[in-house]
Amino acid sequence: MVEQIVKKVKAFGLDLEEMVKAGLHFGHRKSKLHPKMKPYIFGIRKTVHIIDLEETAKKLAEALEFIQGILKEKKTMLFVGTKVQHQGLIKKLAEKYNLPYVSGRWLGGSLTNFGIMRKRVAYFQELRDKANSDEFVKYGKKEQSMLKRELRNLTAKFAGVESLEKLPDALFIFDIRKDNLALREAKRMGIPVVAVVDTNVDPSQVDWPIPASDDGTKAAEYILGKVDKAIEKTRV
Repeated sequence: MVEQIVKKVKAFGLDLEEMVKAGLHFGHRKSKLHPKMKPYIFGIRKTVHIIDLEETAKKLAEALEFIQGILKEKKTMLFVGTKVQHQGLIKKLAEKYNLPYVSGRWLGGSLTNFGIMRKRVAYFQELRDKANSDEFVKYGKKEQSMLKRELRNLTAKFAGVESLEKLPDALFIFDIRKDNLALREAKRMGIPVVAVVDTNVDPSQVDWPIPASDDGTKAAEYILGKVDKAIEKTRV
């Protein structure tokens, strides 16, 4: 069992020194510790919990393997990261592989009322087509301005999930505290979740938890960089 774990960690190029440099080990202040994160804690440094990076490597390898399995089967994974330092990274990764994503505000009911969400996407597409057609010039300047404003708002909300024609087969959530609504909807719909879990959240809510900092940009770049390479191998 241990040998298999070590093999997986090496296969995905996970290096503890690189993780330290990226700051994956920095948790939150000890007063904010969620009791169920104790198995993933290495110690305390200046009142801040330090995450055990050996556990991080193990769990990240398992999560990456799951992600590869989902995509190899031609299933869909929805990427969610609405925290400011994650938005651009999530969007870039998802667009690279033509995968659905949410980098702006999570809209309540996106999963639990999926049919309504799809109707809003259809309206967004219809409005966009209208804006790009000769018909648009027939409107007055005031109407054009209003339609353009509405289109910008709809683009921000729905451009990332435009390709999502059915419920996703899995979710990747970078911060389950920030995007708790997405997590709750996924659990309600029975959709498995891969997520980064910092020391202040309950990892038992997640099917494939990755114990690591969910705040640092470098930590996000490291984790999503490994996700990128894992996905790339499924496209060969």
